[in-house]
This record gives sequence, C-alpha cells and structure tokens, in this order.
Amino acid sequence: MRILIVEDDPLLGDALQAGLRHLGFAPDWVRDGVAAGAALAAEAYGAVVLDLGLPRLGGMELLRKLRGEKNPVPVLILTARDAKRDKLSGFETGADDYVVKPVDLEELAARLRALIRRGSCRATPRIVCGDVEFDPGARRVWVGGEAVELSPNELAIVEALMSNAGRVLSRAQLEAALYGWAEGAESNTVEVHVHHLRRKLGAGFIRTLRGIGYMVEK
Repeated sequence: MRILIVEDDPLLGDALQAGLRHLGFAPDWVRDGVAAGAALAAEAYGAVVLDLGLPRLGGMELLRKLRGEKNPVPVLILTARDAKRDKLSGFETGADDYVVKPVDLEELAARLRALIRRGSCRATPRIVCGDVEFDPGARRVWVGGEAVELSPNELAIVEALMSNAGRVLSRAQLEAALYGWAEGAESNTVEVHVHHLRRKLGAGFIRTLRGIGYMVEK
C-alpha cells in the first residue's frame, strides 16, 4: 500500500521509509509541508505519517488544509509533542491516530494497516475480475471462492491491476505501486511477481502486452 511520510529529520525519515518498506508498504518521503501538499494533490495515498514540526508549512496547518478540502486520507500524527492539549488539537483538526516518538516500527505498521483497512471498508467495495475477487479493506484475495495467500508485494500488484481493470499499466506504474518513488528495484522484479501471481490466480488472469505493460480484463 502506498503511503506518504512527512518528516523533516533526515535520519528518522530514512529509517521510517526503509523500515516500512521492509514491512510491506510502498512509502514516499517528503521533508516539509508544502512538498507534502503537492504530493497529496498529485498522488492517491492509503495513509499519511505526519510530523508536526515541519518547515514551510507546519503539520497541523497541512492537516487543517487537507480536511478543509474534504480530503479523507487517513492521517497518523507522529511527533515528539506528548502534551494532552497537542493530542486533543490533533484529533480535533482531523487526525485519525496520534503516536508519540519514539515508536516501534511494527506497532506503527499495525496502526497504519488498521487506518487503511477502516478507510477502505468505508469507501471501497470488493473488486471482481472473472473468478478472482479482491477485498481492499481486508487485503484478501479469492479464486473461485477459495482464499489464496499472497505476499504484500503480490497484493500491491493485484490491487493496482484490478483497480484499473481494462487498462494497461506499464512496468514503471507497477513498480511505483510496489516501491513508491524509491529507485533501485531489480529490473525483473515485476516480471517475477507476475509469474507467481499467474501460478496462484490462473495463467490467463494477467495479460502481457509486450513493450507496453500488463492488464487484467474487466
């Protein structure tokens, strides 16, 4: 699931991005509120990890702007501010969760998954393509009514393709679904995941259009 980290501390931001990627997310990282606003206007994210003490535009101001624009993206505030008034202000402004630094990465990942699951359950029904069914909220897949276990990366590809059924997605678009803005993915990563998905979901489920990309039929 693609998420946005908004953190100005370079060491913490890098650690959060690397750790959450290892735990199955596709995290993008920006270092100030203005850059975060631009990223959120350009991309659809499953959740935001938001620091409050940001340059150019503070975290609380960014949150207030998002909610004023009716942007429902789940926001988890991650900050060193532990005063009760700060927590209350965060929730009143529109935060979905509030975590005080330092935080255990596995706990942070669990909180993010819960936020994403609740948001998906409110807004996104199950997606069905042929005999494959995907539940974005539960992050589960069935083939012919039988549950199939997929890795986080395989789920990310299934979500991208099934959410865009009938459209061709390039390898670069699928890499973005897997890794966000990060570079350095092995050149055959997408092909390997597609191979595994065909074995699990059916050989004809994902079509390859050579030189263009991949798609699933509506």
